[in-house]
Amino acid sequence: MVKIMLCCSAGMSTSLLVRKMLDVARERGMAVEIDAYGVAEFDVQFPRYQVVLLGPQVKYMLSTLAEKTAPHGIPVQPIDMMDYGMQRGDKVLDYALSLIAAAH
Repeated sequence: MVKIMLCCSAGMSTSLLVRKMLDVARERGMAVEIDAYGVAEFDVQFPRYQVVLLGPQVKYMLSTLAEKTAPHGIPVQPIDMMDYGMQRGDKVLDYALSLIAAAH
């Protein structure tokens, strides 16, 4: 099972994108767990996931969050602004999968 975490200010704005990503994964017959959290929950939640994608509004926290995940080998990257804005679940899912593959 692939486990993907999306992180934004409060976990609300990414929840629609999570649904779109889950729809794409279902169409592809993939076993995935994708959840959205606010940055306040980051430290508690990230160890359960294989990759963390950041919403544009928290992209400025990339280096701080990446330092926390590095010892666990979990990549953290911002979601492409266009893919986020257009809610391209397929592109964001593919990006997350490519980061997981590169990390292993």
